[in-house]
Formats: sequence, C-alpha cells, structure tokens
Amino acid sequence: MKRPHFNPIFQAIIAAVLFGASAPIAKLFLGDINPITLAGLLYLGCGFGLFSIVLFQNIANKKEITEARIGKSDIGWLLGAIIAGGVAAPIILLFGLRDTPGSTASLLLNFEGVATTLIAALAFKEHVSKRTWLSIILITSASIVLTMNLTGEWGFSFGALGIILACVLWGIDNNFTRNISLKNPISIVMIKGFVAGSFSTILALVLGNKLPQIGVILLALLLGCLSYGVSITLFIRAMRGLGASRASTLFGTSPLAGIALSILLLNESPNIWFLVALLLMVAGTLFVIFENHSHKHLHFATIHEHAHDHKDGHHSHNHNEILVFNKGQNHSHIHEHIETEHEHEHMPDIDHRHIHSN
Repeated sequence: MKRPHFNPIFQAIIAAVLFGASAPIAKLFLGDINPITLAGLLYLGCGFGLFSIVLFQNIANKKEITEARIGKSDIGWLLGAIIAGGVAAPIILLFGLRDTPGSTASLLLNFEGVATTLIAALAFKEHVSKRTWLSIILITSASIVLTMNLTGEWGFSFGALGIILACVLWGIDNNFTRNISLKNPISIVMIKGFVAGSFSTILALVLGNKLPQIGVILLALLLGCLSYGVSITLFIRAMRGLGASRASTLFGTSPLAGIALSILLLNESPNIWFLVALLLMVAGTLFVIFENHSHKHLHFATIHEHAHDHKDGHHSHNHNEILVFNKGQNHSHIHEHIETEHEHEHMPDIDHRHIHSN
C-alpha cells in the first residue's frame, strides 16, 4: 500500500508557514493597533476571506457535495474551540508579543504542538508514538531555552509566558476541532473567524480603543485571511490524515517563516540560545515527518459522514445516489464501514483512531 500521508504532511507545513509569518507581521501592526483590536481584525479577515471562497464555490455551481455539513452534535466542540482558540488565545498572544522579540515569539509558538499532543494523549486517548514523545521533549526544551531570562529580576519573561499560555489554549482548540474535523473545515474556520472576530472587535470598542486607518485595517484583514483563515483550514485537513498530535508537531515548523521575516522586517539578530532552540525544533519536527507506524488493527463497524474517495483501501462501498460521483475524487455522504482487520502503515486519521496496547 502506498504511503497515504504525504498530502496531510504538505498541508500541515504550508499551514505552518502561513501562521508563522503572522507573528513578526502582527508585531509591526502593534504600534498602530491595540492587541484586542488587532485580534478582532485578524479573525474577521479569516471569516471574510473564507466567506469569499464559499461565494466563489456557489457561483461555480458545484453540485457535488464534497464536505460533510456541521451538525447539532458539533456545536459544543465548535463553541469551545472558538472561546479557547478564537477569543482568549489571540488576545493573550498579542499582549505577549509587545514584550517579546518577533523571532523568539515565532519559535515559542512551537509549544502549541506540545500542548496539543499532551491534551490529545491524556484527555482524548490519541495514540502517541515514542518518536512523537521524543519530538515533544525536543520542542519543549527549545521553548524553555527561549523563555529563560537570566538577566531580569524573574527567571522567566512574562511576555514569553503569555505566548506559552496562548499555545495551551490553542492546544485545547486543536483537540476540540479534531473531534469535528470530519466536517467542512472552511465552514468551521469561517464561523470561528466571524464569532471570535466580532467578539474581540466589540470588546475593543467597548474598552475605548479606536479603529486604525482604513489602510491598516485592510492589511490586518488580509493577514488574518492568510495566516488564520487559509492556515487553519489546511491544518484541520492535516488533522484528518495525521491526528491532532502529529499535525500539531509538524505545525511546529511555523517559526521558520517567522524567523526569516523577523530578520528582514524587524532587523533582529538571533543570539546563540535562539540558534540552539532552532536546532532542537528542527530535530523534533523531523522525527515526526519520518515516522513509520504499522501493525494489525481492527476497524469496528460504523456509520458516519465525511469527505473521502475510493482509493484509500477503506471506502469500498457502493453508491445508490442519483448523483454519479467520480470515485477517484473527494465526495461526502453518509456511508457504512463493515468490521475489518488488516495491517498497513497508518496514522491516527479519521479511520484509524483505535486503541493501542502499547
């Protein structure tokens, strides 16, 4: 069986590049925009950007249903994800950015993958391999190196700790979103963008913060569309194929884009500890990319709905619909899996979230 996880890996890395670019660029905006206002504009940009994509799809009159719709059972998970990752995390992050160098902040965002993996393993019982745990240790070590502030009165930087707290909240967000990742990711992220963006913007206005000039607003909306909207959509697709822990660990490559932009835009010069942390981060990420996981496993009989094709060895059902689908392309409908036992290389994707004995 061919290696089935290249696309999710590619999606996670592209998502990481887009998100990593947000920290140093957002830091440039903080001279003109209050952190709460900026958080609102970034998420509104996310919502409006994805809404434009939905409009384009509708204009194209695409009849095939390629993604499952959000249902009533998904609302609780979506609401929790919005509160943790859409409202609280970005506001805390932007306050932390005010006292943290852009390049350091970009690398500290790596801790999101660590938090996501710990929550996935401990709270949601997702299988995490020894290689993934080793990756967690390396990335955690990188975060500790960056957070230490031996020259100040305290041993840790408050700005850096704020960024780590934001990462924990995003870890909660990621795991909540993982539980509804079978559903249309554009709809998930668009709703999150509009709700979180509206809340933060209204809060900023109530607190007396003024909106910046229209040009700055448009640039912030564009940044939100790319670094939040497109990025999070790709990340959700990656979680489908890799699971929350591995997708988030790959998302740890996001600092690479942030580092490059910090050097170019903010004239920052990385110190020796920054370079040590960077090496630890790269090593931790590579452990996940080259992971192989294969064993005999059982698929229990189930009925569910999600996007799929008929080339993955797990969707061999027939169609009785009037619409004729191209089985080689993604489509979505309610379908049944019969109980099956087999062995092949896999990740904890939407069809392989089984229990492991070790």
